[in-house]
Amino acid sequence: MQGLGAATAALAAVSWFAASAVAQVDPIVIKGSKFFYKTNGTEFFIKGVAYQRNANGGYTDPLANATNCARDIPLLQQLQTNTIRVYAVDPTQDHSECMQMLANAGIYVISDLGNPTVSINRDSPAWDEEIYERYASVIDMFSNYTNAIGFFAGNEVSNAPNNTAASAFVKAAVRDMKAYIVSKKYRPMYVGYASDDDDTRVELADYFDCGPAEDAIDFWGYNIYSWCGDSDYVTSQYQARTQEFSTYNVPAFFAEYGCNKVEPRTFGEVSALFGSNMTQVWSGGIVYMYYQEANDYGLVSIGSNNQATTLKDFDNLSSQMAKVNPTGPNSASYSPTNSPQACPTTSTWQAATALPPTPNEAVCSCMLSSLTCIAKSSLSEADATTQFDYICNPGVGNYCAGITANGTTGKYGAYSMCNDTERLSWAFNQFYLNQTATNTANTDPCDFSGAAQKVSASPASSCKAITSQAGSAGTGTITSAPAATGLSGSGNGNSGSGSSSTSKAAAGIVTVPAFDFGILKLAAYVTTVMFVGAGMVLL
Repeated sequence: MQGLGAATAALAAVSWFAASAVAQVDPIVIKGSKFFYKTNGTEFFIKGVAYQRNANGGYTDPLANATNCARDIPLLQQLQTNTIRVYAVDPTQDHSECMQMLANAGIYVISDLGNPTVSINRDSPAWDEEIYERYASVIDMFSNYTNAIGFFAGNEVSNAPNNTAASAFVKAAVRDMKAYIVSKKYRPMYVGYASDDDDTRVELADYFDCGPAEDAIDFWGYNIYSWCGDSDYVTSQYQARTQEFSTYNVPAFFAEYGCNKVEPRTFGEVSALFGSNMTQVWSGGIVYMYYQEANDYGLVSIGSNNQATTLKDFDNLSSQMAKVNPTGPNSASYSPTNSPQACPTTSTWQAATALPPTPNEAVCSCMLSSLTCIAKSSLSEADATTQFDYICNPGVGNYCAGITANGTTGKYGAYSMCNDTERLSWAFNQFYLNQTATNTANTDPCDFSGAAQKVSASPASSCKAITSQAGSAGTGTITSAPAATGLSGSGNGNSGSGSSSTSKAAAGIVTVPAFDFGILKLAAYVTTVMFVGAGMVLL
């Protein structure tokens, strides 16, 4: 084992910074089911490591600490690493030093778009203003770095037949982030999804690849931990998985691998993954993970003095990676033949092909300005949740159709993609209008125990077409929304769900709004999201 201390890290940092003026990195591009270096057309195989520490339900941005990057990158190079996967970054931080050091080392980045409090989760699937803004901000941040390959719009969001409806929301995110990259005139960056290895893997892969190209993933990540100990190509099911993906038309790679049921890990799967049986189908893979944590998947241990010490798994992986040298066709001579997959039709698949449309701030603003009874902005989370539970109860009335979303039937309220306050305001106003018209005995229908207030409606003239198309119940299709620029997106039929709680109806997963920010949203995310590894990593 070897250590890399602060002094060595400082010297490494100086050398990288000195070279930064001339450091170049050739962007990675996609053609058919393969990655290529843009300039010379050589096929690019991902030799990756997952690079992020756990943070007790939160996250620490691994690319915002230049000292740590300088410490770790030489070790990553010893592993022949050319790609790292990061699970959550803070787009408000400065990443230039780490990204430049990575570029100087020839290391590319694939980043997840979510974070522990803003993401799409399986139990309350959402595609709303807040999540859109978060995802777009991550793309904005990475757009300046040519060693950023692309992004995961979700990780293991659907992992069982009873929650596959959540995939409709993730696929909407894929569509909208791809469109966002184009609208911003950024260089090619790609958007994909990472799935776990469960019984829905084939349907998931088909669903995210089927339909119009602008809606489909650019690449597919597969988290697979089936090669344990002294396994082999057949026993590990690598052969079966390779056959399954042999007709896939976009790049597929192992987004996580490295079973630790037998320790230390010998990484015998490396020779198979980068061997001739698999390189025709797979574009490499990402070992889970760099940092040693409680889950015992680490390659490197960080001491209390911030010194890195390599572990036996590191030595074994380094030895295996040194033996492989995958090759493939040059992009100029490569002619893709695979076609998009057909959408799944099995009885256990729940997600509709109709997707939630782009979150649109202008639409929500128009809606709110047209109301005469709205939620108070000072409403507490607990009080708001109580109000939602009451007013969206079918026994009370049909006041929430315009703000609910059903990923199974593909029906989405026109305002279901708005934020919490806007959606609760819509429901309050629906109740208020109904009571004013039908129940004269209710002398204060806009009270809600002090949670609401009456205001004067003041919509702009440009809002008329939007509210008219949404209709009085909010269930219509909005076609005249502004074009997508940031949060002003264009709807394409129906609207998407916001942060929500979930109830299981006969028709499938139906999401209704709830104030699930803060600790509630964090708890939901932690149960469905990331940083645990090996079938427990759920972003």
